Amino acid sequence: MTPYIPLGHYRQLLVAAFFMVAIWYLLWRLGSFNREAMVFSVALYVAEVYGLIGSALHVFMVSRLTRRDPLPVIEGKTVDVYITTINEPVDLIRKTIIAAKNMDYDHVTWLLDDGHRPEMKKLAEQYGIRYLARETNEHAKAGNLNYAYEHSDGDFICIFDADHCPQRNFITNTIGYFADDNVAFVQTPQDFYNLDSYQHRQGKGEKRVWTEQSLFFRVIQRGKDYWNAAFFCGSCAIVRRTALDAIGGFATGTLTEDLHTSIRLHKKGYRSIYMQQSMAYGVAPSNIAPFLSQRVRWGQGAMQVWKMEGILTAKGLTMAQRLNYLASVLTYFDGWQKGLFYLSPAIVLFTGVMPIDAINSEFLMHFIPFYLLSYLVFEEVGRGYGKMFYIEQYNFGRFFAFAWATLAWFGNNSAFKVTDKSLSQSQVNKRILMPQLLVISVNVFAIPLGCLLYYVYGYLPIEGVIANVVWALINSGVAFSLLSFTKNVSRFKRNDYRFPINLPARVTIGEETTYVTVDNISSSGCKFYGAFPETLKMGDTLSGQIALPSGELLFHGIIAARLMSPPNDKGEHYIKGIGCHFDWEKDDNQDDLDLFLYGSDLQWTLHHLTEESLTPFEWLVKKFKKQEILKQVRADFWGAVRYHYAAESEDRSSMGLIAHDVHTHGSIVITFTPLRAGEAVVFGTYSRMPQPDLVKQTELVETLESPSATLYVYKLVDFIEQEDEEATGAQAN
Repeated sequence: MTPYIPLGHYRQLLVAAFFMVAIWYLLWRLGSFNREAMVFSVALYVAEVYGLIGSALHVFMVSRLTRRDPLPVIEGKTVDVYITTINEPVDLIRKTIIAAKNMDYDHVTWLLDDGHRPEMKKLAEQYGIRYLARETNEHAKAGNLNYAYEHSDGDFICIFDADHCPQRNFITNTIGYFADDNVAFVQTPQDFYNLDSYQHRQGKGEKRVWTEQSLFFRVIQRGKDYWNAAFFCGSCAIVRRTALDAIGGFATGTLTEDLHTSIRLHKKGYRSIYMQQSMAYGVAPSNIAPFLSQRVRWGQGAMQVWKMEGILTAKGLTMAQRLNYLASVLTYFDGWQKGLFYLSPAIVLFTGVMPIDAINSEFLMHFIPFYLLSYLVFEEVGRGYGKMFYIEQYNFGRFFAFAWATLAWFGNNSAFKVTDKSLSQSQVNKRILMPQLLVISVNVFAIPLGCLLYYVYGYLPIEGVIANVVWALINSGVAFSLLSFTKNVSRFKRNDYRFPINLPARVTIGEETTYVTVDNISSSGCKFYGAFPETLKMGDTLSGQIALPSGELLFHGIIAARLMSPPNDKGEHYIKGIGCHFDWEKDDNQDDLDLFLYGSDLQWTLHHLTEESLTPFEWLVKKFKKQEILKQVRADFWGAVRYHYAAESEDRSSMGLIAHDVHTHGSIVITFTPLRAGEAVVFGTYSRMPQPDLVKQTELVETLESPSATLYVYKLVDFIEQEDEEATGAQAN
């Protein structure tokens, strides 16, 4: 049986309490309708009942989360890797090709070009991969996949969108599950490396990075997996060819070939596997326009799949699978529910018409426990990935898109549209936000008008005025926070995402050579921090070597910015860093850097970032036990270090990184080759001010994997400390 994480006793009790209170509340609500406004009253009640149905389906889905680890690799299978493209930037696809080619298991990489671009054919030839372009574009991505499926013969097919760069262990970590002949596909999370996207949230200096899809990929898909209902997401997956043979290839006729293909495979009795490990990284929408466009397409496709395949009436699905698919497609009807909730307080304040007969102590006695338990249950079953405040912001941002998408049930209001992968968009068309701006305007205007009408005409009881003003204020607060975030995230961004990964480097400017620390690096450039001559000016050229796990990377560049220090007491500044644009025309090493950066989780592991937060109950337990809420065990910034064994010449030194461990108050280093245990090592640190050399022994803490090679994390140990530990151990014996 597949190992899983249950809800746990206290969460089960909380869920039971919630559903008892919810039923108690909704039964009471049947007698609270305003007989003079039955349409309004019934509509609001139906929205509340819909919410309870959605909650029940959600709890059912996530009551057990699977835990899957890689199984032993099955050897001797043939694997085709499909990279689908139509209009994405060439450089973006080049990075995906580099990462895909680097995967460990023997495979054939295909570039599937639905854009018929000569530069794509040239790119495929440059990297020695197969190129395929069809004459027509019917059935969009599904048609593109099926054309390749007909022209290749691998036992298994790995599928990646144009922006998704896989880790080198993607195939070896997933193919073992196909030892079971009934497994049709293995899906992994769709993660994204641009942490400044529209769907990412990270407070300044925080170690937590939450995304709008965290709950889906960390909780919901794992819950679906327990019921054999996890679905194919169109990328970052590997599929069995014979399973596709059984259903005639990838499903066509809808906008979501992934969901559609999944349900057809499940109807045939095949198994699906969801592995929770992130093994590929792509580009998330940079602002609200592509974000909403993507959600509309998903919703429209879900409606089309529902019409074509039935779901609740689909033969071949288990009842659990039907409920899981139903939960997925019903999500898009949230748009109508949320829209009603956003407009209801304004309707009341404008018209004086209440959806219930009275707001009194009896109402509060039923409503408040129901509302509080709704929040607690959502957070607790979300296992730390719920983040209701953020989710409510996104609900406000996408409610109209979701509602619009459901109209696909009644007709074809859509066409396939590829999500824009550009990172540098800085303008948002205000028409996209018209529904949100309308809702916020109505709520903000309703508050003073409702108060004025109450003062002049007394057309509402004071309790009704207060309750709906508070409701409108909550709606407005969520709306303003979402619009503020939308404005901030849509400001100018570079064409390339800069990874917050530190590296050591040796830089030559003119005739001076110095060791510096790399920060905020991408294919196009980076920042260097260290000691620089004050004569440095914009446009100066530089060259050097950046240390990577695979070896030293030769580069040439142009200084694009001087980063000045804050003024001292005398008002003097100094150059603390420089911004650099790489000039790859003089080098042929860009691929080495791209392989290191893309398709990697180093920005997460190096800085100990996490998506998971404490649930309210977990937070209270830690507070009660006086435990640290978030233990920070690694520094945010690493400095360049040059090291060599004390018994060897300095000429044999290597470059690494050093930082102060904020948890142990000691020093830790990162090297790109393993160090010999028990030997003295000389570490020379580099910063603006001269630093004394450190002579230490090292103790391995952990290893960090990159697409090119392994990084080694050591803590520095004094000889005296080590002798004391040995003496203490001897006395204990």
